[in-house]
Amino acid sequence: MVKSSQQDRFTRQLYDRVLQVWEHIHRHPFVQGIKDGSLPMERFMFYMKQDYVFLKDYAKLFALGAVKAEDTETIKWFSGLLHETLHTEMDLHRSYCKEIGIGEEELENEKATPINLAYTRYMLATSQQGSLAELVSCLLPCMWSYHEIGTMLKREAGNLSGHPYGPWIEMYASEDFGSLSRWLKDKLDEWAEGKTNQELEALQNHFLTTSRFEFMFWDMVYYGHEWPV
Repeated sequence: MVKSSQQDRFTRQLYDRVLQVWEHIHRHPFVQGIKDGSLPMERFMFYMKQDYVFLKDYAKLFALGAVKAEDTETIKWFSGLLHETLHTEMDLHRSYCKEIGIGEEELENEKATPINLAYTRYMLATSQQGSLAELVSCLLPCMWSYHEIGTMLKREAGNLSGHPYGPWIEMYASEDFGSLSRWLKDKLDEWAEGKTNQELEALQNHFLTTSRFEFMFWDMVYYGHEWPV
């Protein structure tokens, strides 16, 4: 049996394993374009619409977490994550889209691209069939990497007053968003205790797979990859 210590937290091992993938994300022209405000608004709006579709399925993962949880405190946290996604994150999408004439009906009718569909279906299938630890290992790369991106962009972009993507950066860099990510990391470290090497490897593979999907999502919205036929 393998146990994680404070000096060798399981989530630190996960971070080390995907560091190269996340570095590619940080350097991606979409992310860099958000930083300096040079990203064309049509690319950003394609992202916002596809991310809105993504978040509807992502929210279901938190609902599944509440169903699978065995103690009241964990149920409360997953319920809070569900509320945060459906309101704070998706409200930002609705606000940005409203500014350029994209209404809620159009957002709701947006269809997932192949990469978006593959990503969410992988997470949902794994989470429905697996443990709470597997569920978190699938959804954590999104929340964790977004907080890292937001923090990095806020630090490097400087004054966000008048920045076209300032509200987006501020939300993902916020302490509130970071605290939710940290709770998920702490729970995954806790649930990794006592698991076998085979079980830990499965969690690592889920984390790596969805980190790769994160890069593919950024690439998709930057280059406009949709259904070819």
